[in-house]
Amino acid sequence: MPEPRYDQVADFYIKQFDSTEDSVSQALLDLMGSVAGVHVLDVACGHGRIARELARRGAEVVGVDISGRLLAKAGEIEYEQPLGIHYLHGDVTQPGALGGRVFDRAACHFGLSDIDDLDGAVATISAALRPRGAFVFSILHPCFGGGKDIAGSWPSASSYYDEQRWTAREARSVLRGQVGANHRMLSTYLDTFRRHGLWLDQIAEPPPAPGWDPAHDADRKPVHLVARMVKLNEG
Repeated sequence: MPEPRYDQVADFYIKQFDSTEDSVSQALLDLMGSVAGVHVLDVACGHGRIARELARRGAEVVGVDISGRLLAKAGEIEYEQPLGIHYLHGDVTQPGALGGRVFDRAACHFGLSDIDDLDGAVATISAALRPRGAFVFSILHPCFGGGKDIAGSWPSASSYYDEQRWTAREARSVLRGQVGANHRMLSTYLDTFRRHGLWLDQIAEPPPAPGWDPAHDADRKPVHLVARMVKLNEG
């Protein structure tokens, strides 16, 4: 199993990212649509913030993550406030990671750029979706060029066309300065999805929160990308 990078920053991550009221979370939940009675997979679920919101909306949720420390927190919350969520500790890039489970929809909130093997992850997700099932994901916009003290999608000394895993140095990009991220072109994402039978259905580009960029530089650019893919072919 690959190194669970978020184990090293679990406490920081849980403290900083524990709400679904931000514009990107809301866009992702909107594209998920009504989930009452729907079987949903939450990929890279972390400590379960999206999984819990989906469960509160009536979904039957399974969350999977490679970080044991984040899953431990998710399990604690589920024990204290049970919503019927089942959590799996596993590597979603590996065949069999989901134990043959089948889902109506899947979500991944800011997780795809953390996964080194995008093709393996998308293969697993597509295989677990029923025909016409939907996969909704959010990422830092691949076209985001950054701003004052805020890292873009790619290193400042590189370019959009240079795909790579890298670690941010900018002062306001604290999380990516600790765990890094994979920069991929938008075409790479779409080609990978299409290869596994997932086709673009709907897209959103929510702006960041007011005050997110004091310099008012980065927030004039496309910062976030949220998309809904539909399974039209067998994965």
